[in-house]
Amino acid sequence: MIWARALALGWGDLLRPRILGLVLRGIGLTVGLFVALQVILFWVLRNFASGTLSLPMLGEVPVGSLLGWGSLLVLPVLGFFLMAPVAAAFAGLYAERVASEVEAIHYPHRRGAEPDFWDGLWESLAVMAAVLLVGLVTLIASPFLGPLAPVLFYGANGWLLGREFFQMAARRHLGDTEAATLRRRKAGTVTLLGIAIAFALTVPFLNIAVPVLAAAAFTHLFQMISGSADPSPSHPLG
Repeated sequence: MIWARALALGWGDLLRPRILGLVLRGIGLTVGLFVALQVILFWVLRNFASGTLSLPMLGEVPVGSLLGWGSLLVLPVLGFFLMAPVAAAFAGLYAERVASEVEAIHYPHRRGAEPDFWDGLWESLAVMAAVLLVGLVTLIASPFLGPLAPVLFYGANGWLLGREFFQMAARRHLGDTEAATLRRRKAGTVTLLGIAIAFALTVPFLNIAVPVLAAAAFTHLFQMISGSADPSPSHPLG
C-alpha cells in the first residue's frame, strides 16, 4: 500500500526539527489570531454596545459588559470549529517549504522548482477551502444520511483533499495538465491517502498539524508514483 507508506513517512517527517518548527509556527499564528480576535471583540462590545438589561438578582446590567464577558464563552466554541481551517490557511503558506525540506532530505537528486509567493498564497486558500468543506459536509450530511454519512463524508472529502494536495506536490515538477493527468491515472491511490488525511482532520487538536502532514505525505506519494527512486535510507535528522 504505497499510500500508507507515504503517510508513515510524512508522520516521521513531522518530528524533524525544521518541519516541526513550521508546525509550531502555524499553531502559534493560529492561537495568536484567536487571542487577538477575542481582545478586539471584547473591547468593541464593552465600549460600543449601549443600554442596560434588567436581570433577576443582578438588577440593571450594562449590555456592553454582558456581551463582552459573554464573548469569552462564545469565541472559544467557534474557535474549536474554526481552528482547523485557520491553521490550514497558515500551514498552506508553509506547504512549499515542507515539500522542499522533504525533497532535500529524501530525494536530493529530484527536487522540484519553488513557486512564487502568489502561487503559494492561492494554494493555501485552496487548502483552507477544502478543510472548510470537510467541516461543512459533516454538519449538513450527518443528520440526513445516518450510517451512510461517514462513507460520503470521508469518500468525497478524501477525493477533494487528495486532489488539492497532490496537485500542490506535483506542480513543483510538472505543468498543471501533466499533474492532473498523473493524478487521474493514480486516482485510487491519491484518494486513499486523501481519505486518511480526512480522518485525521476530524480529530480535535491533531487537525491543527494535519495540513503540514498532508504536504509531506503527498510529496512522498508524488515521488513514489512518478518514477523516482525510493527515499534515501540514509538522511540527516533535520
